[in-house]
Amino acid sequence: MSKPVAKISEIAPGTTKAVSVHGSEVMLCNVDGAIYAIEDVCTHDGGVLDQGTLDGCQIECPRHGARFDVRTGAALTLPAVFPVPTYTVRTEGDDIYVEK
Repeated sequence: MSKPVAKISEIAPGTTKAVSVHGSEVMLCNVDGAIYAIEDVCTHDGGVLDQGTLDGCQIECPRHGARFDVRTGAALTLPAVFPVPTYTVRTEGDDIYVEK
């Protein structure tokens, strides 16, 4: 069985947390109490997203302003045109598990 990657209590609503899952950088996002997991990389230029601003269900890349839907990974604004990979999240109590 996999081990938890973080605790829900570590990620306040409207915030993110970068974690490592099986050697990949993943960003956990708390959207109104629901936890979503996306790859922590902007598909435009490879920059990290976890330093960006989470606005509702959208994360804005801090480098060039591309926006992604953290629920689906969809690229919403230019300069990004490709989606960000997403991962299945499972919670048990306060523990967060990410299936990759």
